[in-house]
Amino acid sequence: MKSFIIAVIFAAAAAYGASLVLDHYQRPVDVAFASSGVRL
Repeated sequence: MKSFIIAVIFAAAAAYGASLVLDHYQRPVDVAFASSGVRL
């Protein structure tokens, strides 16, 4: 039971860390696909 709780805490921490990394690198669609010929 102790190892399961540690695994759940680790999975939650990994998911939170991944969300922080993706939030930093991903761009909103109006920024990512903006060019002179695109109107959103």
